[in-house]
Order: sequence, then C-alpha cells, then structure tokens
Amino acid sequence: MRILWLKTELLHPVDKGGKIRTYQMLKELKRDHSITYLTLDDGTADKDARALATEYCHELVCIPHRQRRKFTPGFYVELGLNLVSSLPYAIAKYQSTEMRRAIGRLTRESDYDVVVCDFLAPAINLPRDLPCPAILFQHNVEAMIWQRHAEVQANTLKHVYLYGQWRKMLAFEGVMCRRVDCVVAVSREDSQLMQREYGVSAIDDVPTGVDTEFFRPRRAERREPHNLVFTGSMDWLPNEDAIRYFTTQIMPLIKKRLPDVTLTVVGRNPYPALVELSKQDPSIIVTGRVEDVRPYMERAAAYVVPLRIGGGTRLKIFEAMAMEKPIVSTTIGAEGLPVQPESDILLADTPETFAAAVVRVLEDDEFAFHLGRRSAKLVREQFGWNRVARRFAEICEQARLPQAAAVTKTEQEVELLQGLSG
Repeated sequence: MRILWLKTELLHPVDKGGKIRTYQMLKELKRDHSITYLTLDDGTADKDARALATEYCHELVCIPHRQRRKFTPGFYVELGLNLVSSLPYAIAKYQSTEMRRAIGRLTRESDYDVVVCDFLAPAINLPRDLPCPAILFQHNVEAMIWQRHAEVQANTLKHVYLYGQWRKMLAFEGVMCRRVDCVVAVSREDSQLMQREYGVSAIDDVPTGVDTEFFRPRRAERREPHNLVFTGSMDWLPNEDAIRYFTTQIMPLIKKRLPDVTLTVVGRNPYPALVELSKQDPSIIVTGRVEDVRPYMERAAAYVVPLRIGGGTRLKIFEAMAMEKPIVSTTIGAEGLPVQPESDILLADTPETFAAAVVRVLEDDEFAFHLGRRSAKLVREQFGWNRVARRFAEICEQARLPQAAAVTKTEQEVELLQGLSG
C-alpha cells in the first residue's frame, strides 16, 4: 500500500506516548508499505528530527506552521479569542491552509491507497473530497479528556472555560468521526464509546504495543526499596493533574507508614510548582527530560499511575510491565488495557486505597516480584509492535474496499465544517 500519513509534529525526540505509538507503528509498516509523512513543523523539533525521519517514512513533507508558546501573553490572547470560535482551541491552533493544499495536491498527483489522520488535530485540514479513503487514528477519545478536565477543576473560571472546550471538542470530534471512511481506536472500550456517542459505524481498534526488547530489565541499577517512579510528559495536563493529586493527597498517607518513601518524576517540561516542590521536599525527585527512562524504572520498587484524567491507553503501563515493575494505578490510568487486577496490576481510586496498595507492594517483596513477572509475561507474549502494525495494515486494506453508502452530513455538521477544508 501507499499511505499518506498526516501529523502535526515530527517524531524526534520520541519522548511521549503519542509519538512512541506512531513511531513504532510506522517503523513496522515501513517494512512492507510506502509511507509519506506529511506534518506541520513549528521549528521546535530536535535539530536532527528531519534526518531521522527516514527511520519511519520513505518521504517527508514538512509544512511550516507557527504556534504560540504556552503561557506567553499571545497564548492567553488566543485562548480568549477562542471563546467566540466553534472549534476547541486544541484543534483551531492547527488550522493550516498550506497543509490542506498539500494534502489535496499529493492525493491528486500520486496514487495513494489511504490517508491516515494521526490524532484528531490534523483532521481539521482534511479536504472534503479525497480520491482515496481517509482513516482517523484516535489515540484517545479527545472529548472525554476535556470532560474529565472540567470535572476535576476546582477553580470556577477554569471549570467554565474547560466545560466550553469539552462541548466544542465533543461536536468537532463527532463530525470528524462520521466524516472519515473509518475510525481506528486504541482499545475496545474507546471504540464502543465512540459508537455510542458519535454514531460511528465504520470503526475498529488496535491494541497498544510495547518494544519488548528495549523494555527489559538489565539488572544494571541498584533497586531502592522505598522509591516510586512515574514517567510521562509533564506538559500534558492529565500527567500534571496526576502528580498534583499524588503529591498532595496520596504521598502524605504513604509517609505515615513509610517515612522514607521517595517519588521520582521522569518526564519533559515539569511544571514550575513541581520543580519548586522538589527543592523544598527531598522525597520528590524531578528529572525533566531524560535520554533513557529505564535506569529510573529499574531503581524503583514500584511504578505509580495516579491518573484521574485521560483517554485511550497508557503506553507507560505496558513499558513498566515489560520492565517487571509492580504497578499501582487508578482505574482511569489502566483504562482500555487487558490487565487483570491483583494478577497483573493493582487498581485503586481513592487516596486511601491507592496509598494502601503502594504500601503493600513496598512491604511485600514476594507479592511485588510475582506481580511484576506475571505482567511482563503478558506483554511479551501478546503485545509486540509487529503484531499491532499488522492489525493496523489489515484495517487500512479493508478501508480500500468500495463503501456501500456515502456518509450523510447533518445541517449542523455542514455548518461546523464550512470553510475549514477545501
């Protein structure tokens, strides 16, 4: 197959969940299929990002696209202006006439078998009439993330703003899911949710994968018996909320039983309040971006996933499983993953039960050891990236088949999409 893959960023450095999933999938797909990677480029990617793109695509097309940096005056102005837009800010900021034209030109001039929108954001630039099927690869149910943001936000003004973003995202996501030829989710739960919420009929799912050769214990680091670790991009709001929740509500309870417990937070762009907390509290270690997360995971006695917000599936859990770590997570944190509580992972949804589960794995070495071994066996046998990519390719092949009926847009959908794509 010839695949035109649409994205809003270059993949290097491969340092967050969405990038990891895309990178690993494309590396596998590239072995048997021709990949053109068309992306927006805001100029902030790694200096070698373009050269390294040969690892996952045969052809790279970059569209310059300026974005406001977070927390700058211009960023807040854009947030304010978005109040009068029908689009959520997380989508509107990726509108690009140049990208839309490039998609149209490439699909007219080359015989692509399928166009893949990787995440919801690049779909804003998808032309209405394509000569080949379009697939929307949904790593998350985006509206659900914004709904959960609103639900946990205590500040009234922020709650009102996030509620508005959720409603806009719900409308846009529904339109795009019904507009494409096929939607691909990353879990059965997500696909069923989108079927219910958006009336999507052409939908399938692929599991999350893990690089089982890379994520494997090397026994090169000394295990610290009361050290906990969390990994993830700290500029992603669900991760920020998770660590705020853990440090303020869960860790104090753990310290009552284990005063010497420590938490290592590994991930790029930690928020300022967390950095300041680490300076005041020696039990909180913040690394920022690292080249390799495995040493930090090996030193830890347990891996924690205290997420209260999110969608899709968490790659971080499969990585921790492959590293044979005992894992304590919220139900949302493990959402969509085929894991068995008490056998592969511990689940806890209140500060008290989460703290108790952490203390359990830190105090019971035999239980923690077997929990880690069982979960590693599961991912090694069933969730290598080669199997995931083969399943995705099968879905692309099926999408090439003639569709029995065209999608009919409602008047609301036409109004929302008017002027957004050529």
